[in-house]
Amino acid sequence: GVIPATLLLLNEDLTIDDVATRRHTKDCAQTPGVSAVTVNGHASEVHACSFEEQQQILDSTMEEIGDQIPVINGVYADGSQEAARIAKMAASGGASCLLVFPPNTMAMGGQLRPEMAIAHFSEIANATDLPLICFQYPMSTGLGYPFDTLLKLFDSVPTVKAIKDWSNDPMLHERHIKIFQSLSDPINVLTTHSSWLMASLSMGANGLLSGAGSIIVELQVSLFQAIKNKDLERAQAINDRIFPLMQVFYSAPFLDMHNRMKEALVLLRRTEKSYVRPPLCKLSTSEIEKIAIALKTANLGANDKFL
Repeated sequence: GVIPATLLLLNEDLTIDDVATRRHTKDCAQTPGVSAVTVNGHASEVHACSFEEQQQILDSTMEEIGDQIPVINGVYADGSQEAARIAKMAASGGASCLLVFPPNTMAMGGQLRPEMAIAHFSEIANATDLPLICFQYPMSTGLGYPFDTLLKLFDSVPTVKAIKDWSNDPMLHERHIKIFQSLSDPINVLTTHSSWLMASLSMGANGLLSGAGSIIVELQVSLFQAIKNKDLERAQAINDRIFPLMQVFYSAPFLDMHNRMKEALVLLRRTEKSYVRPPLCKLSTSEIEKIAIALKTANLGANDKFL
């Protein structure tokens, strides 16, 4: 299915704007065709949130939409014990599933030690029986899991039920889809290749999980359905609207992607503020103008004050 990862909206003093974040999360969750919502991920600046703030975000999410749709909670921690603590918190808080980020500590050679990945996931699985989604990074980052390591992980930790695939390698991505989704105990591949989503979905991914869904979830749902219905003409037309936005959201520097999405949310009049926590910084006026132009090109009704 289609799973947006929501943004975290902040006040000027960089505290959480609970009212605005709830409204944004509810907007995403109530979009027809959405199958779940993800919080405490990259899109919600989890790297800059304390444990207590992550708990607050989940609690507010559950109060707002928990009785309407499944909620996936991110597990972002460099240490396995802290990851297990987050997992326990999420399970107690009502999350339906966990998205497990790779520990940054593994970037310096962890790919050569498959037992490290298995140990990390095992620690989390021992803390909760919730289903787990393994976040697969590009191999070039040092945080991607080798293909054989993933197979070992699936055998060793049976609560791993899916991968969020950001391999950024079309050949490897297709291999993940063809092999993992055909296992005797299938592993769903949820693509997060938002910048080439049509191509990715056409390979047969069973779903998508994307921060870009915080802005274009309606288009993502429409594209997903068109691909499933083998309606190429409709898929191409939808993709033509998505394309200009992906060109600005995922341009260099890549780390500003969700910063740009916050600005898009303001331009679309879906929220009023676009503050981000350091080390992220406010975008330049010229870059915000590019986002406004892309929104207009995509026919999303942006505020035209920059045009």
